[in-house]
Amino acid sequence: MKITFVSNYINHHQAPLCSALFSVLGDDFTFIETEQMTQERTDLGWTQDAEMLAYCRNWERERRFCEKLFLTSDVVLLGWSRLPAQLIEERLSSGKITLRVTERIYKEGQWKAVSPRGLKEKYKEHIRYRRKPVYLLCAGGYVASDFALIHAYPEKRYRWGYFPEFKKRSSTQWDDAQAREVKLCFAGRMIDWKHPEYALKLAKRLKALDVPFSLDMVGDGPLRKVLEAWTKKRGLGSCVRFHRAVTPREARAIMEESHIFLFPSNHLEGWGVVVNEAMNSALAIVACESAGSVPFLIEDGTNGLTFPEGEYAAFERQGLRLVFDRALCRTLGMAAYETVEKEWNPQAAAGRLIALCKALLKEGKAMPFPGAGPLSAAPVLRPKKAKRRRKEPNRQDHM
Repeated sequence: MKITFVSNYINHHQAPLCSALFSVLGDDFTFIETEQMTQERTDLGWTQDAEMLAYCRNWERERRFCEKLFLTSDVVLLGWSRLPAQLIEERLSSGKITLRVTERIYKEGQWKAVSPRGLKEKYKEHIRYRRKPVYLLCAGGYVASDFALIHAYPEKRYRWGYFPEFKKRSSTQWDDAQAREVKLCFAGRMIDWKHPEYALKLAKRLKALDVPFSLDMVGDGPLRKVLEAWTKKRGLGSCVRFHRAVTPREARAIMEESHIFLFPSNHLEGWGVVVNEAMNSALAIVACESAGSVPFLIEDGTNGLTFPEGEYAAFERQGLRLVFDRALCRTLGMAAYETVEKEWNPQAAAGRLIALCKALLKEGKAMPFPGAGPLSAAPVLRPKKAKRRRKEPNRQDHM
């Protein structure tokens, strides 16, 4: 059974899953990267040495080989790539099994599904293959809803996502959850829709309540200078530490010293791998329910806390709840870790994927896995509308 995964480029989000697949399939697994990583991602430390990975091939340098592999492999995982449309059409029409890996197609609003021009394009790309062995791996909680609107992949939509490196933790590492100073962390690009200001507003509230705390702000972006100035003006410099863009490994190290992870990204967040990493680090998470990974990874009150998009007051309530209930903080952190340990990790995902592919090849159909882990049936979850603001804020208004 030859399985080929095609995507834009190999990175720390994809490599652990690919390595897990290669450990089982050997040379029968290949990852084809179709473009060069952007400089922005390279600067963030996303680079993987593709030439050192035995399963990685490059489309530009080995085009003839990659094209043949793409068309002849028993199973192809087709992520976002720049492959020629004609080649993709040939594969999808061939009757060979293809698993399309995608985030939302209507991030900016499902109203776009009524566009005649858009529907024509979606028909060409997706709808016409509804009776072919083409399946949808939904990298986000609201992906199935988007595709249900256009009646694509009926009964063939499965939960999927990204699977960063899983790190085993010792139970003694949870003991620090009772430390006097509560440690909070935000990690992500400092841009509008990731709402880093939510973390700082919570810090301001904690200081007003005279709560011993620290907040690590990890990342860079156009809002960084504004946020730093706002922090300094309000005398939060002793409690809030800004870290320049760090490597994924350095970000994980900061997470592992924290108790609470703040994830206020809105519906424009396709997935949000930092949630996987924070859960693996056994952090109690406060997350916006509209972000892609949240419906799949977090069950409110069981392994994390969620809040509705655009409702800072709800975010603050959940944050304060964890700060003042350290037992709950520890319980949610342990449950988050167990979710990753049991289901949402590269090895578990690879095992399920191989089992699914074998069933598809042998039976011509597959039943999804039970529960809520990778490759279980993706529910059709309608995204909730965020509350409208009275006016469009500038960068300092929403502080």
